[in-house]
Amino acid sequence: MGGGPSTPELVAAVSNACGLGSLGAAYLTPEQITDTIRRIRSLTNQPFQVNLFAGGWDEQAHGDSGPILDLLTEIHEALGLAVPTAPVSRPDPFPSQLEAVLDARPPIFSFTFGIPNADAMTRLRKRGMLILGTATTVEEARLVAEAGVDGIVAQGSESGAHRGTFAGPFESSMVPTLELVRGITAVVDLPVIATGGLMDGRDSTAALRAGASAVALGTAFLVCPESGAPEAHKQAILNAKQDKTVVTRAFSGRPARGLRNLFIEKLVERPDAILPYPLQNALTRAMRTAAAKQARPEFLSLWAGQGVARARALPASELVKQLLREM
Repeated sequence: MGGGPSTPELVAAVSNACGLGSLGAAYLTPEQITDTIRRIRSLTNQPFQVNLFAGGWDEQAHGDSGPILDLLTEIHEALGLAVPTAPVSRPDPFPSQLEAVLDARPPIFSFTFGIPNADAMTRLRKRGMLILGTATTVEEARLVAEAGVDGIVAQGSESGAHRGTFAGPFESSMVPTLELVRGITAVVDLPVIATGGLMDGRDSTAALRAGASAVALGTAFLVCPESGAPEAHKQAILNAKQDKTVVTRAFSGRPARGLRNLFIEKLVERPDAILPYPLQNALTRAMRTAAAKQARPEFLSLWAGQGVARARALPASELVKQLLREM
């Protein structure tokens, strides 16, 4: 939900409806994190969580940018953008983002892409925050548990957007949600939050019966009016009549699930042209931003999980109530 969809209004609406709203803050500056949390608190007095990417950032990432620049030059011209230039490696934003989170003290902090170091975990605990960590395999769940979290988010293979895998190749992490929940609960004595392909009350109930203590839904909330997802993204989800999602590195250099579109198709036969994360992510940002403004879904990262065809454009509070009724 990072990159815009999880607005303060969406977070607060879910929390006010007795769910747990979540702020995807991975692409926010420290100042934006501070301001956004302040805004959330002005809209709700209920608990909420803040999520950051705690790993996966390679400041030494490099690659031949020639092939992808050739492709993007054509697309930039179609979007009326300047000719793209090779991306420059930048420092990992996590340390400074974490400081903003520590200062703001949200009730719950969650992380993905890795595990914060021991010092960071100690500081989070001292600030009184509950801590949730993401695992895509049983082995990752063991590592996250050893780091001292209060709960584990089990990200199944059906999940939309980026894979949180950090302890092996992502191909080995493509474990279906319910299977992953059963595997983790069998070896880790912590609450498990199931996520991935959960779109309605029936899905949620199945996850709880598999051993989860709670469920986390992302794609289901992307089309809510409070969501900050681009309108073209929302329409693509609502127009999906069946699951046409694929896992791709095309937009960011890191495996992520979304609706197949023209940009993904252009890189299917040219995987070597894709730069590693975060370089590819930086290089495609201008294209994605312009595509959102111009309603050009063919050049947008249309993140969505399996089950996308069952999305419902309801206000967030109504969707929470509907999920509860279905359960």
